[in-house]
Amino acid sequence: MSESPSEALGAEGVRAGGDKKTGDAKKGNIFSRIALFVRQVIAELKKVVTPTRSELITYTTVVLVFVAVVMAFVTVLDFGIGQAVLWVFGD
Repeated sequence: MSESPSEALGAEGVRAGGDKKTGDAKKGNIFSRIALFVRQVIAELKKVVTPTRSELITYTTVVLVFVAVVMAFVTVLDFGIGQAVLWVFGD
């Protein structure tokens, strides 16, 4: 039978994910929690890789083409609905 991840037990009979949900976030005062958050944000920002010039140009082109396609689709849809409303209700 399949069990949910929250029901999965490890070899020791303890939940596999540890016991972090039972108050670890409540420990420490507000300033230590803010400091931990800032340290974690800085650690994540150190993992960020700046794209090369060619990657940046590629990503920008992809976004602009996607936006143009969506704009064209919405324009055609809007025109079609407008024409349908005029046909149903008249001028």
